[in-house]
Amino acid sequence: MSDTLAAKVDHLFSTVRPREGNEYSFEEVAEGIRAKGGPTISATYLWQLRKGLRDNPTKRHLEALAGFFGVPPAYFFDDAEAERINAELTLLSALRAAPVRQIALRANGLSSKSLEAIADMVDRVRQLEGLPDPDAGR
Repeated sequence: MSDTLAAKVDHLFSTVRPREGNEYSFEEVAEGIRAKGGPTISATYLWQLRKGLRDNPTKRHLEALAGFFGVPPAYFFDDAEAERINAELTLLSALRAAPVRQIALRANGLSSKSLEAIADMVDRVRQLEGLPDPDAGR
């Protein structure tokens, strides 16, 4: 993933979602920030940040945006931290898919040996289906 501010904002909108599953609208984020006592921020400004048309927000705006999406402000300032958080967001996004969540829940309580066997099977099926190795970027 690119480490630009626009890419980070876009990634938050794409992966952090309300329970209904659709992306937050710019209006929902702006209102959510205001409701938490954050700085005034418009839906248009959020759109501009996401599209890369604006790239110099205040520290308060970034802190408010981070707070809304539930990530630490360091997400915007520290690329290593952003990479770690993105990995967690990707996992949470995958767990939103009902079949993946069902498999994870059914595996709960299994021994480490059994979990390793299941992980090996999943890796093999991913290879058979031509999917990339999810650990390749680590």
